[in-house]
Amino acid sequence: MENVHGDLEGGKIKDGRAEAVDTNMAAWLLGVKNLQIQPYHLPPLGPQDVKVRIKAVGICRSDVHHYNHMRCANFLVKKPMIVGHECAGFIEEVGSEVKSLQVGDRVALEPGISCLSCPLCTGGRYNLCPQMKFFGSPPTNGSLANQVVHPARLCFKLPETVSLEEGAMCETLSVGVHACRRANVGPETNVLIIGAGPIGLITMLAARAFGAPKIVMVDVDDLRLSFAKDLGADEIVKGSTSIEDVAEEVSCIHKAMTNCVDVSFDCVGFTKTMTVALNATRAGGKVCLVGLGQTEIAIPIMAAATTREIDVIGIFRYRNTWPLCIELLRSGKIDVKKLITHRFKFDNEGVEKAFETSARGGDAIKVMFNL
Repeated sequence: MENVHGDLEGGKIKDGRAEAVDTNMAAWLLGVKNLQIQPYHLPPLGPQDVKVRIKAVGICRSDVHHYNHMRCANFLVKKPMIVGHECAGFIEEVGSEVKSLQVGDRVALEPGISCLSCPLCTGGRYNLCPQMKFFGSPPTNGSLANQVVHPARLCFKLPETVSLEEGAMCETLSVGVHACRRANVGPETNVLIIGAGPIGLITMLAARAFGAPKIVMVDVDDLRLSFAKDLGADEIVKGSTSIEDVAEEVSCIHKAMTNCVDVSFDCVGFTKTMTVALNATRAGGKVCLVGLGQTEIAIPIMAAATTREIDVIGIFRYRNTWPLCIELLRSGKIDVKKLITHRFKFDNEGVEKAFETSARGGDAIKVMFNL
């Protein structure tokens, strides 16, 4: 398989660092729970590319799946790969045709490179491009590295008031923004969100920014529910892992909402959570599947889609979200800083601890690397 973002480079390593200070280093996934910081040889800088010095990288659940299982859904890691895709940094070098950015600019990176020419791309849905090359998704190398080369069109300049960590959070925020756009959330949309993990919480922040008047959060973890309440959820409901508890859980949701549930976001992706979402949502409402908990799920779609005309929609990553995300952060309409709960250094010990912390969940919402 071609590695479009560069290759593993031979070199002497000492205490997780290159002996030569100018060697570009990256976190390579070599096997299950085997991450090592090793040299990374970048591809040549194209005329429309920029070289970015990465300063902040967040860990996503897909990164954790790759770390734990060498796969995420149908994406299999078959050779050493650099992980990471939530990132921001500053421009170190620009290609000969780049006019929009200059050396020293602080930027947030959109991690997916689409082909721009297939029917999906030309039709505006480039996030579904079958030729997508996405940071840290096999076989494409990711961005947990000192430096990366990336197209300038996918690097978005950050205002002075938006930090690099916030810039890295634009990737997570983009998922919430895209979900709210797909579900047409607005000032008259009462929202149910199942799952108070990083994606569920950021979807809540996005839904509020889109005008949702009431938001109810469901989770099985009391700590996560408390975090959701502190972050602005109107009501919280303790969920269950048992499919037998669906009716009782739906009843609790309806009591907490008081009005009808117009849109439900399943940010978990299990048979149980989708069943709850479909049963809790009003006739004519929408259920948006965001989470990827199970590869296959069995849900009561017939009654929901026919007699109740519930629209079931899904999202895959995002599209055209970075400018809006940056403006939401700049204006203060969304504050993602509270979501960053843990920070780690970029060395072998730090990388291992960071991934174990993120995999543990609990009080670890967003784990961030400072490079």
